[in-house]
Amino acid sequence: MTDTTDDIAEEISFQSFEDDCKLLGSLFNDVLQREVGSSFMEKIERIRILAQSALNLRLAGIEDTANLLEKQLTCEISKMPLEEALTLARAFTHSLNLMGIADTHHRMHKLIDVTQLSRSCDDIFTQLLQSGISSEELYQTVCKQEVEIVLTAHPTQINRRTLQYKHVRIANLLEYNSRSDIGHEDRETLIEDLVREITSVWQTDELRRQKPTPVDEARAGLNIVEQSLWKAVPHYLRRVSNSLKKFTGKPLPLTCTPIKFGSWMGGDRDGNPNVTAKVTKEVSLLSRWMAIDLYIREVDSLRFELSTNRCSDRFSRLAEDILEKESSENDSDRGQSSFLNQQNSSLPTQLTDKAQHPSCIEDGDSQHPKFEINSTTDFVPPNLQKQNEEDSPKTDSKPNADDTHTAGLTSRGSFSSTSQLLFQRKLFAESKIGRVSFQKLLEPPPLERAGMAPYRIVLGDVKDKLVKTRKLLELLLEGLPCEYDPRVSYETSEQLLEPLLLCYESLQSSGAGVLADGRLADLIRRVSTFGMVLVKLDLRQESARHAEALDAITKYLDLGTYSEWDEEKKLDFLIKELKGKRPLVPPTIEVVPEVKEVLDTFRVAAEFGSESLGAYVISMASNASDVLAVELLQKDTRLAVTSEHGKPCPGGTLRVVPLFETVKDLRAAGYVIRKLLSIDWYREHIQKNHHGHQEVMVGYSDSGKDSGRFTAAWELYKAQEDVVAACNEFGIKITLFHGRGGSIGRGGGPTYLAIQSQPPGSVMGTLRSTEQGEMVQAKFGIPQTAVRQLEIYTTAVLLATLKPPQPPREKKWRNLMEEISTISSQNYKGTVYENPEFISYFHEATPQAELGYLNIGSRPARRKSSTGIGHLRAIPWVFAWTQTRFVLPAWLGVGAGLKGVSEKGYADDIQEMYKEWPFFQSTIDLIEMVLAKADITITKLYDEQLVSENRRGLGDMLRKELMTTEKYVLVITGREKLLESNKSLKKLIESRLPYLNAMNMLQVEVLKRLRRDEDNNKLRDALLITINGIAAGMRNTG
Repeated sequence: MTDTTDDIAEEISFQSFEDDCKLLGSLFNDVLQREVGSSFMEKIERIRILAQSALNLRLAGIEDTANLLEKQLTCEISKMPLEEALTLARAFTHSLNLMGIADTHHRMHKLIDVTQLSRSCDDIFTQLLQSGISSEELYQTVCKQEVEIVLTAHPTQINRRTLQYKHVRIANLLEYNSRSDIGHEDRETLIEDLVREITSVWQTDELRRQKPTPVDEARAGLNIVEQSLWKAVPHYLRRVSNSLKKFTGKPLPLTCTPIKFGSWMGGDRDGNPNVTAKVTKEVSLLSRWMAIDLYIREVDSLRFELSTNRCSDRFSRLAEDILEKESSENDSDRGQSSFLNQQNSSLPTQLTDKAQHPSCIEDGDSQHPKFEINSTTDFVPPNLQKQNEEDSPKTDSKPNADDTHTAGLTSRGSFSSTSQLLFQRKLFAESKIGRVSFQKLLEPPPLERAGMAPYRIVLGDVKDKLVKTRKLLELLLEGLPCEYDPRVSYETSEQLLEPLLLCYESLQSSGAGVLADGRLADLIRRVSTFGMVLVKLDLRQESARHAEALDAITKYLDLGTYSEWDEEKKLDFLIKELKGKRPLVPPTIEVVPEVKEVLDTFRVAAEFGSESLGAYVISMASNASDVLAVELLQKDTRLAVTSEHGKPCPGGTLRVVPLFETVKDLRAAGYVIRKLLSIDWYREHIQKNHHGHQEVMVGYSDSGKDSGRFTAAWELYKAQEDVVAACNEFGIKITLFHGRGGSIGRGGGPTYLAIQSQPPGSVMGTLRSTEQGEMVQAKFGIPQTAVRQLEIYTTAVLLATLKPPQPPREKKWRNLMEEISTISSQNYKGTVYENPEFISYFHEATPQAELGYLNIGSRPARRKSSTGIGHLRAIPWVFAWTQTRFVLPAWLGVGAGLKGVSEKGYADDIQEMYKEWPFFQSTIDLIEMVLAKADITITKLYDEQLVSENRRGLGDMLRKELMTTEKYVLVITGREKLLESNKSLKKLIESRLPYLNAMNMLQVEVLKRLRRDEDNNKLRDALLITINGIAAGMRNTG
């Protein structure tokens, strides 16, 4: 939901966009006429016309008249009763959202109409081949590409999920409306459907009334996968494959996946006490359950499609084996049916008194025996005997009182006799003899000969195993014990791929390749991409929490206090323990809840392993010991779990990824990686367990809040160079993980531009990057846009690998960057951290304090309870300034830096840097985009109405800084006006301004009233709706 990160903003035809806006606007006005009446509709229209007229005059340079109209507009809004203000806010918010939907639809439509888009596979493959890259090198580089997009639950998605779905439905209806082949009657029905959807949107509460839980956030992320990425991935891979075949003569291998997906939703516990080990376990199991459920649906469709009986001999034998196995199972089931007949013969023909009572009531009056399966039942269905023997303890038929709490052990832990009883009842209910005949009505009759439909037989067996796998996961989600059996269920994607690939090979060899390359190929590609978990869950925790856990352990062992040791002593201790073979943490240790939570998280990591989980990310990493501490806790827990279960932990150890966030830590990143790789144990561990691959994460948000956007960008660039050099020195491959936010103030920007401006050698076919909050929906919420974004990721990484961007041409450029950065950082820090009035000004001039009412995320806005900027998270910091149209975090300090070097006579040099150095060009271009969204007049209104008179001078000073930044950005780019080279984006922004300006005026008025009456819930609702509306208009939150 943003312009600044939109890689396809230039792909716009404004005529069709404006037509859609008019259609939706007209239908919305009709809805409002019915909902609020014609009298209030006239007021809404008057406000809109005033705002539009003021904007037109300002764009024409007639400032005085524009100011008069804006004052009149402000005056009319200030006189509005609360109910009317609330309705106006809702109307303008929905108008801005509908414009956003029209924009989304237009992009979808454009992607279909254009034969060859810029930055598409065809476009970039052509460029690379023309530049001298051989077709074989191109093919191998694409096949080896490893990109992972990590979806996060950062609290920047302002819209409720309910409204997001409705918006997608409206976009789909617009897409249908753009077709030329629909008749008059169908078009009338379509308009009626649009009216229904818009009416439903208006009658839906825009506000979340309670904070989402981490599991809620994870479900929302998984829903994006189910509704969009699940459909998009096969189309994207087919597009890559077709382009490869066109330009190299070879398609993409069927199991090759240039892009995969990860997630932080349910795993990111940094500063969020709501994300616990239990939550992580539940989310991981839920993700696996959803993957299996989606595969079951696909296999069902595939069974219907593959009715052919032509197959290879090998495949025919496989189908015969399956039929044979099923036949032997049916024979064993006949023994079960005789047991049922015996039970049926003793059932009463007439119900007695109190028969309605539950069987657990022991009143002694019943004349008939109760049917029950207790923990010592003599009968267990034959197909479950093996599993029951493994899972259930051997007990006497008459347990004494001391035995009632005896626990039976399973692979997942222990359970009481009551749980065992429930478990056995559930197993019985799931067995064949416990099924009702309803399921048989849904299934076709079983095939008796493999030659009749061999693919249906094999896929039927696949489905059966998938269903059993799903049941197993449901038991685990319910907290019931169970044991994985590879003969009847799947645990790895390789197990699922095996029969699917056999189907594919059989179809190809028997002349049915056209069938093989359809739905079956899509399913194989989905399994290769999503695996058994849809998205692998990363775990993230702050380094200080690991130090606290080691403090508790070393104190318990009388070794002293770990956190008080110097770095060398820490490393000596950690390396010694890592080389040892005994567990460090005694099972009898008692720790405080915070430490227990850390240890429990490592237990989940050990139980699930790298098959389900991705990386373990250490936030605020600053030393080599931070990484080794996690390696030790991980190793120790795996030893304990292995000993407890009597078998190795599943999968391998998780990758441990240091996250360097602050400017200080970024500057030390190369040193830390060199120190780590110089340790023999660690280097051997990386080579043996992680294929010689070191992953390092760099954070954009906190570095920007720390020293300003320009300094952060330069320090990130240098840190990446240093980390790459460090890994090259030790012969270790590097994957850089970019923690980019959605907004430019937190490192956001067009994906293509960002990747193309990385340091040379930092993108060598591998990349990880976060997509946060509202960006997940904006980029991947609709299959058509998701396909385009995935393609852009692929082509940008490919180009950066084979044709890396140019480094600074000469050392002088680096020196100039250092000087700009130094001046910029000093200016930024002098304002934000050293001016004693700034914090008070920030709280008065922005709705920062009120953002907490939004309920848009599960985590607190601050890492620690403090009113300072230091502990405020980057998202509310950027969010608040975006609301007031100051967008200060993205540009503060930049103007001072550019002015400083220009006045020293280096203006020509920085113009050359802009033309020839991709990194510098992209940095300046992103700042230009932000400046185009800033509005000095609106920021002044906030100051005049909300800020104490003695602090308004600070606002005036900041506005002068804003104008200075704009002046020098235009000098460097050689343009006369902002966004002169991106007229599509400029026009998009201007089209929203009439509504957006009025929303800002309304927000100022509501804030003024709310601060005098803080407990007024209707005022609070009105404010939150204006926040939603401005976010929709700015196409940015935090």
